[in-house]
Amino acid sequence: MKRIFFTFCALITASLLMFTGCSKKKADGNFKITATFYPLYIMLLNITENAQDVSVQMLAPADTGCLHDYSITTKDMKLITKSDIIIANGAGMEDFIDKALELSKGSIITAAEGYPLIEDNAHIWVSPKGAAFEVNRIAEGLAEADAKNADVYRENARIYIEKINSLSEKMEKELSPFAGTAIITFHEAFPYFASNFGLNLTAVIEREPGTEPTQKELSDLMKLIRIKKAENQKIALFAEPQYSSSAAQIIAKETGLKVYQLDPCVTGKLEKDAYLNAMEHNLQTLKTALSD
Repeated sequence: MKRIFFTFCALITASLLMFTGCSKKKADGNFKITATFYPLYIMLLNITENAQDVSVQMLAPADTGCLHDYSITTKDMKLITKSDIIIANGAGMEDFIDKALELSKGSIITAAEGYPLIEDNAHIWVSPKGAAFEVNRIAEGLAEADAKNADVYRENARIYIEKINSLSEKMEKELSPFAGTAIITFHEAFPYFASNFGLNLTAVIEREPGTEPTQKELSDLMKLIRIKKAENQKIALFAEPQYSSSAAQIIAKETGLKVYQLDPCVTGKLEKDAYLNAMEHNLQTLKTALSD
């Protein structure tokens, strides 16, 4: 993750101190919940449905994707200080606003807290098991912070988790014939997903989006693919819909593989079922890619 320079962090802190001089009592009486980015916002749409006097918003724009290079704005800082609760993923995803979030201490729910991490990777929600964990943690945190709607949050979370678990079971069953199959993904968004479904995450194309692989890294990936193919082992290559597939296309051209797309669910429609629909699409993509 790229961190903002010290001078910029100082600007954030100074600005937030100015904004936090006002009372957190909201003129409209709403309990304001802010998700740091898209996947948490979709969780909130499900958890807060029919909750009274609650408003939900998103910090980073819906088309941002993962927050690897996101830069906080003055508008973001104002939104943070006007929120009763901030929903953050944690596990390093929001390093870019650590200074800002520190000023909201006591009003933050960290969705990933307590989940067993794989090499400090933050992309927990990409696995349905991880998503269910985060939904439960968010709901419990909101129930404690907003007692009036506690039963609504918990019941909504129960229903949504049932849907996620049902889809996860379907995916596990339909992907079980491909257990152990090697996959190469665009960036490090899929270790929990691969673990969830018994896939072998063999390599990634870009360690972080926007950081093009070197010629040596491309060469090493191509060598790996050729070795797998020479040993008659199945290997599948994936890009992501949020980012350019140019590097993946170069690899495909040189190795004869086809490029498929796996969605890490970091952008999409602002609808309750967006995550479920994206995962269903991922299932169909995997079945096609691993059968070819």
